Amino acid sequence: MLKTLRADFSIIFDRDPAARNWLEVLFCYPGLQALVLHRLAHWLYVLGLPFIPRLISHIARFLTGIEIHPGATIGKSVFIDHGMGVVIGETAIIGDFALIYQGVTLGGTGKQSGKRHPTVGENVVVGAGAKVLGNLQIGNNVRIGAGSVVLRDVPSDCTVVGIPGRIVYRSGVRVNPLEHGSLPDSEAVVIRSLLDRIESLEQQVKSLLPQASVSLTSVPNSPSGFPTLNQTSNVAVAEKTQLAVATTCQLKDKAIQEFFDGTGI
Repeated sequence: MLKTLRADFSIIFDRDPAARNWLEVLFCYPGLQALVLHRLAHWLYVLGLPFIPRLISHIARFLTGIEIHPGATIGKSVFIDHGMGVVIGETAIIGDFALIYQGVTLGGTGKQSGKRHPTVGENVVVGAGAKVLGNLQIGNNVRIGAGSVVLRDVPSDCTVVGIPGRIVYRSGVRVNPLEHGSLPDSEAVVIRSLLDRIESLEQQVKSLLPQASVSLTSVPNSPSGFPTLNQTSNVAVAEKTQLAVATTCQLKDKAIQEFFDGTGI
């Protein structure tokens, strides 16, 4: 346990540029204090000691604003930055070198027993206010954007943003783990694509309307009751208009389709 606590202490200097000296980190970092108390509570919880682990967890919540159930399993070199409002459930598992910001919830979605909280891999960054709910598998090197709500498994080396969380980036480029707010806006991309599509449809409709207007006004109705040539032409134009609209509205843009499909989630 002592080796793990030393790793929790040293990782703060790597992850937080505001960390200046060991005394300040030891006494003024609630994330470290919450982890120290949790590791004690977890050790007693594994031994099967009743009440005391939950009491330690409650005291840690009162002192730091961070609530970690003593049953949660947390790896080494985990950094909870600021930490106010962080909630980690009983069956949650957090891998080594994870970075968790304030307001994060690793929670369950029901009253079922057994494994009901997320399993988070190594080198994962969970942005401020993000919620990961249910018995999910979050792979290694995943970034979860601030304010995201993750409801499905996420493979390794991915970036997830939005409500519900969607994969917007896969492996290929190394990123700074501290930049959890500098993430793509998938909703904005899809809205922009939809607006472009609407503008294109409006231009097509405008180009077809004059043809339909000429067909309607050029020749009067036939006295025999049968449609005239121009009326038949007008029907053909209307059918072409409907076909053009139907063909254009299939929404085959890559960004839109990936948004609707969850891009793999």
